[in-house]
Amino acid sequence: MSRTSDVLIVGGGIIGLVTAWRTAQRGLSVAVADPAPGGGAAQVAAGMLAAVTELHYGEQTLLRLNLESARRYPAFVAELEEASGQSVGYRACGTLAVALDADDRAHLRELHTLQRQSGLESEWLTGRECRRLEPMLAPGVRGGLRVDGDHQVDPRLLAAALVTACERAGVVFHRGWVERLSVVRGRAAGVVLAAGAQGAGQGAGPGDELAAEQVVLAGGSLSGRLGGVPADVLPPVRPVKGQVLRLTVPAPYAPFLSRTVRAVVRGSHVYLVPRESGELVVGATSEELGWDTTVTAGGVYELLRDAHELVPGITELPLTETRAGLRPCSPDNAPLLGPTALPGLHLATGHHRNGVLLTPVTGDVLATVLAGGDVPEEARPFTPRRFSAGSVVPAGSVPASPAATQEQFV
Repeated sequence: MSRTSDVLIVGGGIIGLVTAWRTAQRGLSVAVADPAPGGGAAQVAAGMLAAVTELHYGEQTLLRLNLESARRYPAFVAELEEASGQSVGYRACGTLAVALDADDRAHLRELHTLQRQSGLESEWLTGRECRRLEPMLAPGVRGGLRVDGDHQVDPRLLAAALVTACERAGVVFHRGWVERLSVVRGRAAGVVLAAGAQGAGQGAGPGDELAAEQVVLAGGSLSGRLGGVPADVLPPVRPVKGQVLRLTVPAPYAPFLSRTVRAVVRGSHVYLVPRESGELVVGATSEELGWDTTVTAGGVYELLRDAHELVPGITELPLTETRAGLRPCSPDNAPLLGPTALPGLHLATGHHRNGVLLTPVTGDVLATVLAGGDVPEEARPFTPRRFSAGSVVPAGSVPASPAATQEQFV
């Protein structure tokens, strides 16, 4: 045993980091095992906080959790920025979802009806009203939905701020891959670092065992691959690939867009997220290709083609980055939060397209449980035990399939 902590978190993406920060604030000693804390899907995600425009049929239970996390975001951002001394790029700028043909307009009308039936605030606009809000939109825009409550954050800045906040809160980082979970007398007791891990640091080296009273598996799409986890509690999480582009808006073109713009173009989803820094994020593909993270010419072409139909002026902007990442997707598109059937092992994974949005509520839920409390009411439909043998997938969620996977990467 190289070191003992109250809580050891496997995975240093934004979900693992927020869990570590919030848990350390409760007075527990916390360690995080990850070769590159702050990396993962956050480096690719666009950061839309889109509880309303991300609504899909059959996901009303998830909607409640999304709305609760969105409600907490302003206070969460203020606290995190004070704790870290760093901006997270939060913008309460709203979202405009538009359609370019009659079929896509009908789809958007159906979404508007579902939003209103769910008690959500959104306003239907004509094509002319959409272009008045965003003059760079194509003349062919047929209508749209204005959602002032859907905001955005910069996931890269969010991850960096969480790393700093964790360090200041006393969280210990073990920078290495984890090989397997240690189970002692029927209880999760820590992990073993992978042989050959580089920069394990903080008093631990490759092959060392890190002991802990409680272990949180927050490894994103890798969560289902950790060795040593009993088969009946291994999270059913799979990777879904998303390709994303980043462009730069030169000063003469600013402001290019004033808010996040989303669209359905010939049945395909595309979004454009403008940052105050001048960066414009365009995404995202949705591909069931296992662990492949190759950026393809076809993926880049499709994104630029659809974005150009939406905002023709985008072809004048410099293309500065192409990236591909993996969303952690569960069978019902919802996260797995809280204790498993194995004592001492908790999950914080499977967030799919809502990882950035669910960051505040995930940190609060896991910290409450790790400090000895019950699973908060808002998270009870999302406990890992819903996938145990004999369990039933909760009402209000739809099992995912390759054909039904959502196109957003957020």
